[in-house]
Amino acid sequence: MQPPSASLLSPSHLTTLVFAGLLLAGLALRLWLATRQIRHVAQHRGAVPTAFAHRIPLAAHQKAADYTIAKARFGLLEMALATAVVLGWTLLGGLDALNQALLSWLGGGMLQQLALLGCFVLIGGAIDLPVALYQTFVIEQRFGFNQMTPRLWLADLLKSTLLGAVIGLPIAALILWLMGAAGPLWWLWAWGTWMGFNLLLMVVFPLFIAPLFNKFQPLEDESLKARVTALMRRCGFAAKGLFVMDGSRRSAHANAYFTGVGKAKRVVFYDTLLKQLSPGEVEAVLAHELGHFKHKHITRRLVGMFAISLAGFALLGWLSTRAWFYTGLGVQPNLMLPGLPGAAPNDALALLLFLLAAPVFTLFVTPVLAQLSRRHEFQADAYAAAQSSGGDLASALLKLYEDNASTLTPDPVFAKFYYSHPPATERLARLPVALQP
Repeated sequence: MQPPSASLLSPSHLTTLVFAGLLLAGLALRLWLATRQIRHVAQHRGAVPTAFAHRIPLAAHQKAADYTIAKARFGLLEMALATAVVLGWTLLGGLDALNQALLSWLGGGMLQQLALLGCFVLIGGAIDLPVALYQTFVIEQRFGFNQMTPRLWLADLLKSTLLGAVIGLPIAALILWLMGAAGPLWWLWAWGTWMGFNLLLMVVFPLFIAPLFNKFQPLEDESLKARVTALMRRCGFAAKGLFVMDGSRRSAHANAYFTGVGKAKRVVFYDTLLKQLSPGEVEAVLAHELGHFKHKHITRRLVGMFAISLAGFALLGWLSTRAWFYTGLGVQPNLMLPGLPGAAPNDALALLLFLLAAPVFTLFVTPVLAQLSRRHEFQADAYAAAQSSGGDLASALLKLYEDNASTLTPDPVFAKFYYSHPPATERLARLPVALQP
């Protein structure tokens, strides 16, 4: 038996083989999980689980099943398309062709690199456009959740694109400049810049960006305001204001969230949430969110994001100097020699290749992160039950499961792999008052 040729064992070929193998393995895994979910939900569509039979009508249970199945079936096509897009950008030469075309047109330099990033984003957005349209105006519309008009949808798209350019291009230019000018430790400076940008965005978003898309009015219900304020005082939590967002303008789904940092934190309720829940239930939902702060889940996630991004930038700093990283992913690196006129940097190429490859290599971390998130949700539920009413929290969760058409019977394996929140059966089992007739 002849030994494999040296070329097959080169770093470039190994990168290609490992990347292609993980890409296809990841697709196969996700397709298998999705088909399990579809079969399991369909098999349990005919009857409401016994624990919920006294609270959830059969029609609502079947609507949730049909909604889940419709999204999962369309998700199969999304997965195949996403895999084809990654393959097209990398091993099939799409990114290389785009880079070479822009080099011929603009030459090497910052303008070409920004153009490469911009074209990549625009082409990706154009590919995703039919997917977003179908999700909003077919699936969400069919099940009565979509409230958007085509005009509003288009306005949101234009605003998002403009904001992306205004905010994204300067930060991209700064990071590209650091990659070329800050020496071997550029990745450390770039990481600090990126983290600073994200922290600034947390302050800026609720004040200037979110109001471009939604209206935020102070909470006017004095009774509910007093109740919520008393809860926050008991929990030692300070917020700058209580606001109601016109979520019903776009969707019938309900939600509530905190935004901002420090004393500038805001509590935001969707108007749909206030319509669906009683004051006690709203208080319990808010107490759950306060539980995340009490247990420092938000801080831990932020620190985790800092650490992961630091590791990512360090890895990118190393990979960006390896020719096999480019050639193994289907890209011919630009010629970069000291003093060579017209030499073009590889910085934008390295960024894009890293963004394309990272999800392929990190898919298998998903269940670990999901398990950690579910543990946090249980802790927040326990805190809410202690600070408000476990019965109100359970009742609120049941209403939200029903109103949002969340299935009560997910496939257990699918749920363990993906679900950031515990399935209804597990979650409400911790709140036994919810299961009484």
